[in-house]
Amino acid sequence: MLNRDELIEKYEVTDRTEPRVRMNFVSSLDGAGTHDGRSGALGNADDKAVFDTLRMLTDVILVGAGTVRAEGYGGIRLSEADAAWRVAQGMPAQPPVAVVSGRLDLDAGHALFTDALTRPIVLTHAAAPADHLAELRAVADVVICGQTEIDPVAMVVALAVRGLPQILCEGGPSLFGALIEADCVDELCLSLSPVLEGGSAGRISASQTQISRRMTLRHAWPVGDMVFLRYARA
Repeated sequence: MLNRDELIEKYEVTDRTEPRVRMNFVSSLDGAGTHDGRSGALGNADDKAVFDTLRMLTDVILVGAGTVRAEGYGGIRLSEADAAWRVAQGMPAQPPVAVVSGRLDLDAGHALFTDALTRPIVLTHAAAPADHLAELRAVADVVICGQTEIDPVAMVVALAVRGLPQILCEGGPSLFGALIEADCVDELCLSLSPVLEGGSAGRISASQTQISRRMTLRHAWPVGDMVFLRYARA
């Protein structure tokens, strides 16, 4: 198992007051973002250690509604050791989850809401279905980020205003693509899995517009057969 202090050193952020969107994804050698429809199936114990560390270091976990369903998200619960580390750093024991959804096709009885230790956040737009808005307001803080569609820049600002400037995005591809289009991606932490996946699995990002954003390599860290890449905004 990877050493916690080494993991923190590899992924810590110097200035936590500056809003920062950090993406965390895993991919196969040939670019597949999932195995049998789930990204978690591409990882291993070391990837899980990186995953847990990034959660420990963040202010809020950002995720799309589709990923919540596909990956089987429940209430986020950091380990006792990770929660204690956060408290020692002056942070809340558990980071909240912020779910992004324009259609609000989320069940208020989903475990993400019912099992949460910290009240979740739902990020949507003003034209979202009113009946779903009312249901979700009972189990989460609903934040409007745009009039007819979700504005990624407004979303980042809204979280920062709530005292959550360090944002860890765990997917999915459409949310990643929207953040790329809006030039909101500050960092990508990519776990490179030692498999050739083939098939029709999609990429880790997806959008209708092709836009190039230059990134700079911060580290390429081989651990066993996995390679952990960390890129930051150029």
